[in-house]
Amino acid sequence: MTQQEKYILKVSNLSIGYRSKKHTSTIASNLNISLKSGNMVCLLGKNGIGKSTLLRTLTKVQPQLNGDIFIDEKNLKSITNNELAKTLSLVLTERLPDSSLTVFELVALGRQPFTNWIGYLTNEDMEIIYAAFEKTNTKHLMNTKCYELSDGQLQRVLIARALTQNTPIIVLDEPTAHLDLHHTIRTFSLLKNLASEFNKTIIISTHETNLALQLADELWLMSASKFVSGETSQLIENNELDNLFDSELIYFNKTLKQFTISNSK
Repeated sequence: MTQQEKYILKVSNLSIGYRSKKHTSTIASNLNISLKSGNMVCLLGKNGIGKSTLLRTLTKVQPQLNGDIFIDEKNLKSITNNELAKTLSLVLTERLPDSSLTVFELVALGRQPFTNWIGYLTNEDMEIIYAAFEKTNTKHLMNTKCYELSDGQLQRVLIARALTQNTPIIVLDEPTAHLDLHHTIRTFSLLKNLASEFNKTIIISTHETNLALQLADELWLMSASKFVSGETSQLIENNELDNLFDSELIYFNKTLKQFTISNSK
């Protein structure tokens, strides 16, 4: 395989869900994905379909039921947590536990996988941290306590922390859920730039479907009946978005390349 054909993420016959001693609940099965570096991917699907479960499985937050996940050609099961933290950063939707950490301290924790055992920050670490504040427009919040942040501010700070990890893969679960329109567009533009200009692989679960259709290089479409992945233009051409939400209220307008209200046909 040439360098151009190398996949940063490859998933083979993956089944996701939850397993207890007495019962296994399968959310989705037979998922197959091949993803090259430098792409921005948006994961779309209705609430409760399993998007968060998929992202948590791909990032080793929870184990897969079956199948294989390869990150940079290494099986996820064989990657240590510290190795994974240098390859992949994760932004989840959960609110942080109560803490007296300042925003600076929280964002600086993104450098933890790269610092020595006493957590000493080098000049290079500091440059990366301040660059993350600049990119996310959160520099003015550096000395604020994390518990004082609004939901929207916290979300941008968590993205800043992910940026300080400086990993080739960044995975975000609903990163704009608490942001207004201006900051939503700003965040998507930032993530798109990271993919196109810095060769980062960005994987986003989002309900901002029309924005995703404009900016994503690839889409992962998750419904109750199937999982489809591919280039955005190709999936549109193949009518794969038509039944994504299985609703009479909205439909996908292929000409406009966006979802619209059904009575506007």
